[in-house]
Amino acid sequence: MSRTVTVGLDGSPESRAAAEWAAREAELRGLPLRLVHVWEPVPEPVAESVQLAPARQKHWSERIPGEAAARIRSRHPGVEVIVEPVPGRPMDILPEVAKGTDLLVLGSRGVGGLRGFLVGSVGTSVIARTEMPVVLVRSVDRTGAGDAEESSGAAPAAAAYPPVVVGVDTERPDDTVIAFAFEEAARRGAVLKAVHGWTLPAYYAYALPADPGLGTELSEQEAAALATVLRPWREKYPDVEVVEESRSGSAARHLVDAARDASLVVVGRRIRRSPFGARTGPVTHAVLHHAVAPVAVVAHD
Repeated sequence: MSRTVTVGLDGSPESRAAAEWAAREAELRGLPLRLVHVWEPVPEPVAESVQLAPARQKHWSERIPGEAAARIRSRHPGVEVIVEPVPGRPMDILPEVAKGTDLLVLGSRGVGGLRGFLVGSVGTSVIARTEMPVVLVRSVDRTGAGDAEESSGAAPAAAAYPPVVVGVDTERPDDTVIAFAFEEAARRGAVLKAVHGWTLPAYYAYALPADPGLGTELSEQEAAALATVLRPWREKYPDVEVVEESRSGSAARHLVDAARDASLVVVGRRIRRSPFGARTGPVTHAVLHHAVAPVAVVAHD
């Protein structure tokens, strides 16, 4: 299958916002946009009881992606749009669909206040079972457009993009995650903000009163470790401006804070092939549920 950016549609405002974001991403990448509407066929006895004939089911399964495609074609005339209604369960179909795409984009609903965002069982399952990058988009994103119903649809100028944020683990840095973040920043002409959170080892607490400079020394060491990880990437992408942030405290909290002014947050997910099933790590889980910007989850070994 040829390269595409794929978005999962269900007709909700969240999936329409995801489709708009995916259209801009497809435009940046110069790739077709694939709209996949996964619909679950209604069992025959239920369909008969509510007078939902198979032809009517098929009509709705085609109408949702068809209307989304019309909106996107009017706003992004340079993007090739492919419409694909697929019967089945979304959490089963979407991981399979993702195998044939560069990027899978899904919607995510905000629930307000400190409760953050609802990823949902489908989104959580798809992320945990997909080895291609998956982006979760809020119902209103701040990357230059916003909700699909309200946006003009025009992609912002490259210089108008807010920073791309990436979480960096200096002890176990992964090239797949870092490369994805640099590529996204390069496409947008955006600043790349590399965030590293570190925790003071418990035994240091006993030494700090005797040597107050110990904390400063450790902070400098962590900053140097981040700079070392990023140095070859700075050389590979000389046109990308990089801001390094190494701070004491929760990595998840620092990433969520940085997301307030970001166009995209990039985090990793370690691929675990075990009988207990796949899952996301605690930092990625927290960012998915609390970051206000779109979040890209990049799977890696």
